[in-house]
Amino acid sequence: MLSYQHIYHAGNLADVHKHSLLAWMLDYLTRKDKPVSYIETHGGRALYDLSADEALKTGEAAQGIARVRHWFDSDHPYMQSLRQTSEKAGENSYPGSPMIAIQRLRDTDQITVAELHPAEHSALELALPTATCRRTDGFALGHAMLPPTPRRGLMLIDPSYEIKDDYDTIPGHIKKYARAWNVGIIVLWYPVLTSGAHHRMLKTLKNDHPDGARYEVSFPPARPGHGMIGSGLFVIRPPFGLAEQAAILKTRFDTLS
Repeated sequence: MLSYQHIYHAGNLADVHKHSLLAWMLDYLTRKDKPVSYIETHGGRALYDLSADEALKTGEAAQGIARVRHWFDSDHPYMQSLRQTSEKAGENSYPGSPMIAIQRLRDTDQITVAELHPAEHSALELALPTATCRRTDGFALGHAMLPPTPRRGLMLIDPSYEIKDDYDTIPGHIKKYARAWNVGIIVLWYPVLTSGAHHRMLKTLKNDHPDGARYEVSFPPARPGHGMIGSGLFVIRPPFGLAEQAAILKTRFDTLS
């Protein structure tokens, strides 16, 4: 349950998909002069060193952000976060989603991140001294916090899926979240797998939230036999313009081989 560490996968193509759209959504939320709440259920350590042995071992960052960085204009919110991170932490650094949230949000916004792994949580607190970082089960945090203050905002649910029951239990959590926070943007990341393990979860989510949007991209497996061949976001109450951004990104992923 506590074995997963994202450093092995940081900056991979799934991160590019997830983080670029997250950065865009946070930028969208801050266009209005009203505070927002950001809640993340599985935060990781927030800041990653892509020159670390763990990252080099898988080579996923080399196939990911290092390969496709040119996709994004300099003023894209994702590129702004990448640049801000490298300027502060070095050229081999990469921001996780909590770091992107800190960078894209304002002092008036509320940021709460959960991480259960003790070492990852310690690193998270060190990376985000101004955020509320809780060492707790992320799904439980969501139930305890909703609805948050301020009421506007976004929740990112980004589990490792190393607990196989997640595919069965996540829709129940999200159904309660959406009912408790009826104005919040709720974003679930999921892997697109050769096994098809994600299909039943998505069917349930779509039945429960017929207005929810599903954005997927495909990419080659990171190595022969690797089961993840794409990345997906299921978004409840997607902000205006997200579908267009996701479609543009998909055309770029479609060029990969």
